[in-house]
Amino acid sequence: MKQFEGVFVAIVTPFTQNYEVDYQGLRDHCDWLIREGVHGLIPAGSVGEYAALTKEERAKVVETVIETAAGRVPVVVGTGAPSTEQVVYWVQHAKDAGAAGVMALPPINYNPSEVEIIAHYEAISNVGLPIIAYNNPHDYKTDLTPQLLGKLSKIENVVAVKEFSGDIRRVQDIYASADLEILIGVDDLGFEGPIMGTTGWIAGFANALPKESVKVFELGRQGKTEEALPLYRKLLPLFHYDARPDLVQAIKYTLELAGRPAGPTRPPRLPLTASELKLIKEAYELAISKEEVQV
Repeated sequence: MKQFEGVFVAIVTPFTQNYEVDYQGLRDHCDWLIREGVHGLIPAGSVGEYAALTKEERAKVVETVIETAAGRVPVVVGTGAPSTEQVVYWVQHAKDAGAAGVMALPPINYNPSEVEIIAHYEAISNVGLPIIAYNNPHDYKTDLTPQLLGKLSKIENVVAVKEFSGDIRRVQDIYASADLEILIGVDDLGFEGPIMGTTGWIAGFANALPKESVKVFELGRQGKTEEALPLYRKLLPLFHYDARPDLVQAIKYTLELAGRPAGPTRPPRLPLTASELKLIKEAYELAISKEEVQV
């Protein structure tokens, strides 16, 4: 039985214009996403700007999301932090708060050895929550290769991987090497992933387009290519921003365009330029348009 099936939204952290966490906005956002049909929520990830939150804010964000979900969908908590000890702290906090699992990067501050990576995940596993290992070789030194994931899958609570390499060929290699659920981790493979057999998708632009994201993923799982492609082609120009460093600004601007503003991003993430805003707006307007995109 799969623990993390479907579309899990890596949710934004709403801020006021004074850069304070908007907890009521966070509650409203989570409730709306659940009503729109997403399958799970992930607070305190990169999209949630975890690194820009104080310890107290981060804890309250996680607790607020879990309280708001109230068991309607599972909540998986991002646990990124500079040291294994700090990661374990956030995993324990997630467990105490009632999370269904955690998403965990390998060590992020340097290029760790394989032994160190395995020891890192063993320490996390000891807390006793299901773990989605997060492979992001673009932003961090470590690449969780299919062979390494095979070793990690032998750790008791490592049950899944968020695959963010951008190489769709990895999916079958991971299945051949590791007994893990695979959640595609980048939006512009949100259709190809389920076609290749992934059972989940950790999505960014589902913050603003939840119904469309769920529909594309489910059509992919059902193999309904002809029905899915016209919608997916409209979404792709926007989804491409999910793999860029300014993805959080792009997602928050898209929320503003959708009439669900979530405020600014905290520095070091700066506002987008006028030309960048124009391109994102054009991509959003295409995404919600009625016209069919041909290739």
